[in-house]
Amino acid sequence: MKLYTILSVLLFGVLAACGNKESKEHVENGDQTEINAESEGNQHALKSVEMSTSQFDALDIKLGTVKMRNMAGMITANGQLEVPPQNEASVTTVYGATIKSINVIEGHQVKQGQVLAYISHPDIVAIQTQFLNTFNQFQLKEKEFKRQKKLYDAGVASGESFQVTTTEFQNAKEAMNGLKAQLHLLNINPDRVSQGKLAEKVPVLSPISGAVEKVNVKIGQYVSAQTELFEILNTQDVHADLMVFEKDIENVEIGQSVRLALKSRPDLEMMAKIISVGQVFEENPKAVHIHAEIEDKPNNLIPGMYLTGKIINEYHPTEAIPTEAVFTENNRDFIFKAEENNGKWRFTPVEVKTGIEDNNWITITFMEPKDKRAKFALNNAYYLQAEMNKGEGGHSH
Repeated sequence: MKLYTILSVLLFGVLAACGNKESKEHVENGDQTEINAESEGNQHALKSVEMSTSQFDALDIKLGTVKMRNMAGMITANGQLEVPPQNEASVTTVYGATIKSINVIEGHQVKQGQVLAYISHPDIVAIQTQFLNTFNQFQLKEKEFKRQKKLYDAGVASGESFQVTTTEFQNAKEAMNGLKAQLHLLNINPDRVSQGKLAEKVPVLSPISGAVEKVNVKIGQYVSAQTELFEILNTQDVHADLMVFEKDIENVEIGQSVRLALKSRPDLEMMAKIISVGQVFEENPKAVHIHAEIEDKPNNLIPGMYLTGKIINEYHPTEAIPTEAVFTENNRDFIFKAEENNGKWRFTPVEVKTGIEDNNWITITFMEPKDKRAKFALNNAYYLQAEMNKGEGGHSH
């Protein structure tokens, strides 16, 4: 009986030990499975970034809440600055002549009627002499006409004699007026010539106000008639000439606002209004010219400058944040929520869905409800992202 009891106790102890071992292994394996699952689930979780107040200040991180902003639907168009045809002038002379002097250089601002240069040629003197002779002949014919008219009115002179005098007077007058018109084209005052004051050199005048864009001659040079001597450009009415593609043209109309940026000065933003829309497509690319008048023009706008325009075709209020507040990780977009505690700052990534961009702002939609009082980093997102990803798999700073 004793032996049986001892064997039973030993058998129970062995079974109990096996059971405990099995149970322990099951528990350990189960815990490890849960740990592994948790680790795998957190593989894609982004870590917060912590920094001191001094680091925060050094980075000049700007904070703010996400607010509603009027964001516009945009049509992008490229082009350049242009001036209307009436604001460009090519200065020529109607007679061949020699350049005696030049009064301007490229870049000079000139007024309409200002002297640009003086020219001289024997033909210019000859036409003045011809005008003076014709003017004297006209005066004689005019006196004879008046005398014959009195005689005719008194019934003393014959009608035939008066008719001949009238014809000679009219011919002299027309000849004088023709030569007077030529003197006007040469910028010579006919009244001075009629007094015997002949000009050896005559001025070349600017037909418009503006800046001297080109000087194509030099002193002593002979220039033939219609040779381009100067180019004058008035930039007061410089405007944007943009090309709109065929797919967008139905959404463009006169009066729409355009936000402009020069490619050479991307920090300068200008607003403009569309004043005309072309009716003919250009080929390669197939696009239409539109012209927009610039509001509050800055100085030093030069025709030919390349620019980008964003045509605003609608406004709607939506949540938006500066583009430099957004970063992308694993094809998902995030912004950093900012919290201060005990002299330290914590920046926690918050996932958002981004939308349209408008003037360095971008629309966002939160994936989960947000605290309306929460503050977010409005800049330096890529620096914070780099800090977050420091080390193996990223770690808190």
